[in-house]
Amino acid sequence: MSAIRPAAVVVLAAGEGTRMKSATPKVLHQICGRTLVGHVLAAARELEPENLVVVVGHAREKVTAHLGETDPGVRTAVQAEQNGTGHAVRMALEELGSVDGTVVVVCGDTPLLRGATLRELTANHIADGNAVTVLTAEVPDATGYGRIVRDGASGAVTAIVEHKDASESQRAIREINSGVFAFDGQLLADALGKVRTDNSQGEEYLTDVLGILREAGHRVGASVAGDHREIAGINNRVQLSEARRILNDRLLTEAMLGGVTVVDPATTWIDVEVTFDQDAIVHPGTQLHGTTHIGEGAEVGPNSRLTDTVVEAGARVDNTVSVSSHIGPGASVGPYAYLRPGTRLGTKGKIGTYVETKNATIGEGTKIPHLSYVGDATIGDYSNIGAASVFVNYDGQAKHHTTVGSHCRTGSDNMFVAPVTVGDGAYTAAGSVITKDVPPGSLAVARGQQRNIEGWVARKRPGSAAAKAAETASRQDANED
Repeated sequence: MSAIRPAAVVVLAAGEGTRMKSATPKVLHQICGRTLVGHVLAAARELEPENLVVVVGHAREKVTAHLGETDPGVRTAVQAEQNGTGHAVRMALEELGSVDGTVVVVCGDTPLLRGATLRELTANHIADGNAVTVLTAEVPDATGYGRIVRDGASGAVTAIVEHKDASESQRAIREINSGVFAFDGQLLADALGKVRTDNSQGEEYLTDVLGILREAGHRVGASVAGDHREIAGINNRVQLSEARRILNDRLLTEAMLGGVTVVDPATTWIDVEVTFDQDAIVHPGTQLHGTTHIGEGAEVGPNSRLTDTVVEAGARVDNTVSVSSHIGPGASVGPYAYLRPGTRLGTKGKIGTYVETKNATIGEGTKIPHLSYVGDATIGDYSNIGAASVFVNYDGQAKHHTTVGSHCRTGSDNMFVAPVTVGDGAYTAAGSVITKDVPPGSLAVARGQQRNIEGWVARKRPGSAAAKAAETASRQDANED
């Protein structure tokens, strides 16, 4: 067990977030593939706390349901009325019972906070023997923030002074309070019982605990975050966008330092669980979401959106939307392809221009070059599906499966009416509607015989441009004869 492992991490996520102007609770807004509170939980989990409790309040049914999906090991404490941060932490401690050890308190709307920063906070707290340690940051402009006032000799925190109450000399201080703390659990519980509500908001402020502990002779310290942007809370859509940009840049920087070429970081967006192998290339206008993985030497983009998709080594994906699909080594997709869930493209296979696939397994070297729909199908190796083909998989009530074997050549403008099987090495003629199984090595022709009705245009469309053109052509043919 780590020596700095806290007894508990408390995440404050009860607020309404009215400035978001949204039916969605603030902490459930997303950036880079996780909710705001999801990012905070991921950072907290890096501490390996003995307990992790989230204080819920506004829209608690939605938030609790999300927590159950995101991290089933999380406990929740209910703050039925939002009576301040001190009250929220008191609700968490009532849920936990007696806590012996370090309690870290974080805000549920700080998605940029790193686990490494929380580890440093906890380590400093324990090493300095503090009753409470405040996570602080030095910011370019501290206007509106609570200033950290320190003892000049010891460096201990003597006060947190709100901007409106600060003197001119205190307003010159650029070190601010983040709202993130590490406490001695027993001292925290005792001090919370002494917090008063005789303030303008009539609320229990967690920051009052610092003064209570200091007056009791305990040391209050600080741990400075390396990047002030980590402590930024999200209160409106502008700040949400700014945080998304910062986090996205952080993720792209990590990818590029790991050997990935990102041609235009300004137009490339990725989620936190996206992974890459070395020498992957991402072209402009590309979005990679969910658990997407880009293999060694693979190229994605431009203008592609991949979600929960694996692109294996050496594959090329161009101007494509793909969801829950697997693209094999050396394969080619796009431009303007749509891969729906369940698509599996084999090694060196091709899904080409204006092709849509769904629940389809496509074998090695097989090509679907253009203008086709392949749904609920299995296609073998080294087959070619002709242009404008449709796998007719839905009868209005149920889906049915089509199987096309290996080394098949199907003609353009084919309809494969499922359930149907085309055997290995078979051919189908252009314009055919295939409703019966085709034996291996056969040619299937399923279309009406062509019939030419001579003189139809002259009789039915007299005087039209077509009739005049036909008459001219007929005269030229007669003269040549």
